[in-house]
Amino acid sequence: MSEHKTFYITTPIYYPSDKLHIGHSYTTVACDALARFKRMQGYDVMFLTGTDEHGQKIQDKAADAGVTPKEYVDKIVATVKDLWKLMDISYDRFIRTTDDYHMESCQKIFTKLYEQGDIYKGEYIGHYCKPCESFWTDSQLVDGKCPDCGREVYDAHEEAYFFKTSKYADRLLKLYEENPQFIQPESRKNEMIAFIKQGLQDTCVSRTSVKWGIPVPFDPKHTMYVWVDALSNYISALGYGNETYHDYDKFWPADLHMVGKEILRFHTILWPAMLMALDLPLPKRVNGGKMSKSVGNVVDPVILCDRYGVDAIRYFLLREIPFGNDGMFTNEALINRINSDLANDLGNLLSRTVAMCEKYFGGTVHNVPGTEAIDTELETMINELTGKVTADMDKLTIPQALVEIFAVIQRANKYIDETAPWALAKDEANKARLESVLYHLCEALRVSGILLNAYLPSTAPKMMDQLGLDASALDLSKTVYGAQGTYTVHKGDALFPRIDVAKEIAHLKEEDEKRKAAAEAANKAKAEAEKKAAAPAEENGVDFTHEEEIDFDTFCKVELRVAEVRACENLKESKKLLHLTVFDGERERCILSGIAKWFKPEDLIGKKIGIVCNLAPRPMMKGKYVSEGMIFAADTADGGCSIAFYGDDTPVGSRLHYQLHLRPPRAPSRIH
Repeated sequence: MSEHKTFYITTPIYYPSDKLHIGHSYTTVACDALARFKRMQGYDVMFLTGTDEHGQKIQDKAADAGVTPKEYVDKIVATVKDLWKLMDISYDRFIRTTDDYHMESCQKIFTKLYEQGDIYKGEYIGHYCKPCESFWTDSQLVDGKCPDCGREVYDAHEEAYFFKTSKYADRLLKLYEENPQFIQPESRKNEMIAFIKQGLQDTCVSRTSVKWGIPVPFDPKHTMYVWVDALSNYISALGYGNETYHDYDKFWPADLHMVGKEILRFHTILWPAMLMALDLPLPKRVNGGKMSKSVGNVVDPVILCDRYGVDAIRYFLLREIPFGNDGMFTNEALINRINSDLANDLGNLLSRTVAMCEKYFGGTVHNVPGTEAIDTELETMINELTGKVTADMDKLTIPQALVEIFAVIQRANKYIDETAPWALAKDEANKARLESVLYHLCEALRVSGILLNAYLPSTAPKMMDQLGLDASALDLSKTVYGAQGTYTVHKGDALFPRIDVAKEIAHLKEEDEKRKAAAEAANKAKAEAEKKAAAPAEENGVDFTHEEEIDFDTFCKVELRVAEVRACENLKESKKLLHLTVFDGERERCILSGIAKWFKPEDLIGKKIGIVCNLAPRPMMKGKYVSEGMIFAADTADGGCSIAFYGDDTPVGSRLHYQLHLRPPRAPSRIH
C-alpha cells in the first residue's frame, strides 16, 4: 500500500424526476459506511454523490408542471440534499450535471473524442425507451419491449452522433478476464460478457429532439445524450477538463463505483470504453445491485427516520441487504430487526452493564484480569473482531461485517448469564471476579462501539458517553482488549426502545390507508378539476349568452385604463353596492359597483384595478350618486367574484391593451 492512502467511492448520480425512495437510501448508506470505515483506517477519502439532471423525462415533467427544467430540478435536488443530511451521509462532494464546471468538462471530452475519430455523425433508426433513456435495436428488444425495464418503446429516427463502442469490445472482454473483481457480483459480469458477445453496437451519444442537456460545442443543434453527460461526472467532479477542482491526480482511478443493477451495463461497457478512448485509467471495481421499494406500506425514508430514528434505518438497510444483490423492504422485517438486534442485543447489553457497574462499584471499574475460559473466549473474539470486519468491508460484504460485530455483542449477553454478576455480588470474596466480569463487558461494548461508528454514527458516540468516554475513544487503532484501563460509567437513555410489533403494524397499516385515501382523494379532485376545465363553458356554470356583435372599430372606442382606489365605503342605501373613489391618472371619479357581497372596502383601498373610463355618467340611487365608469370583475365557479389587480410597478392611468388572435380560456367568465 502506498504511503499516502486514498480511497475514492461514488454513488450513482440520482435522477431527480421525483423524490427519492428507500432504495436510493440503501445505496447511499452503503457507500457512506464504506467511506466512514476507510476514514477510520486512515485513508484520505473522497466520497462523491450527486444528481443527473438532464434528459427528456425532466424536460417533459417540467413542461407538465409549468416551470423550466432548471426550476424543476432545483426543487427536487434540495430535497435530496435534505435527505442525505437527515441520514448522516458524509459525502465530500455533491455534483450536479447542471454545474458549469461539469458542462465544461463534458464539452471538452466530447470534442476530444470527436477530433480523434471515436465519435462520428450518423443517423439513428431504432427504438427508444424514455424511462431508461436508452436506445435499442430490434434484436435487443424482449417481446418488443425494453430489455432493462420491460416498458414500451417508441420508434426513433433522427440525426445523431455515435461513440465507437464496438471498437473496444475485445479490450472490454480482456479487462473482465484480467480483472475478475472489476464487475460485482459475479452473475452481473456474465451478463455483460454475453451482451458484448452478441454483437456490441456503437452508442448514440447525441440528440436533436431534446434540448434540455449540454450542447455539443461544435454542433449546437445537438444535445449530448445523457450517458456521456452523466458518466463523465466521476472525473469532472475531480477537476478533469475544468479548473474548479484539482483532485484528479490524487483520487483517480475510483476504487469503487456503486450503481444500480439497471445502469450497470453503462458503467461496465460504455464508461470503461470511453476511458479507454480518452487513454485514462479505469475504475477498480463496479458493483451493481438494487433494492426493491417495499411490499406495500411506508417506503419514504423521511417518514421511517422520523418514526424509528436514522440509525435504526441505516442498520436495517446495511444488515438486511447483501451488497450488490436484490433486496426487499417490509415494515415487519424492519421492526423485528430493530427489536432483536438493536433493542434486545445492543441496547440491553449496554443498559445492563452500566447499571451493574453503578450498582456494584459506584460506576467505576478497573482492568482486572480474567481467570476462566469464557473470559479468554470473549477476549479473543474482541481482538479478532477488527480483522474480520476489515476483511468483510474489503469484500463489500457489509451485512457479514455487522454479523461479526453483533456476534461479540450476543456473546457478551450470554457471558452475563454464564457469570451471573448478581450472584457474585452477594459475597465480598467475589469482588475481584465481579469487577473482572464487568470490565470484560465494558470492553466488548467499547470495541463494538468503535466499529459500529461506521454504520451507526449517532449511536456509537452515545455508547461511548455511557461508558464514560468521549468521541476521541472512537479510534480504530484501540480495538484490542485492555486498551482502556478504567471505566467510569453513567446511565443514559435507552439506545433503541423496544417496539410492540402488533400495535406498530396496526398503526402503520392505518397510516398507510390514510395516505392512500388522501392520495386517491387528491387524484379524484384533480381529475374532476381537469374534467370541469375541459367541459363546455355552460357546464361550468358560466353565463355564455352573447351580446350583439360589434366591429373592431367600435370595440376600440372603449377606453380601458388602470386606476387606483383612493377611498371605498359601503352604502347605507344598498347592501350590494360599494362606493369607490378612484384616480385614473388625471382626476378622481366615483364608481358604484355591486361587489359588496364579496369585498370589503379595506380589501380595495390602495389597490390598482382596471376600469372603463369613457362610459357615460349614470345617475344611481334616485340621482343621489353618479357612477362615472365600470371596474373589471369576473364571475367565479362558486358563484363569487374576482377582480384583476395590477402591481405597484404599473403606472396609474396606463392604457389596457388588447391583442388579436389570443386563445380564449377553457371556461370564459363574463366581465361586468
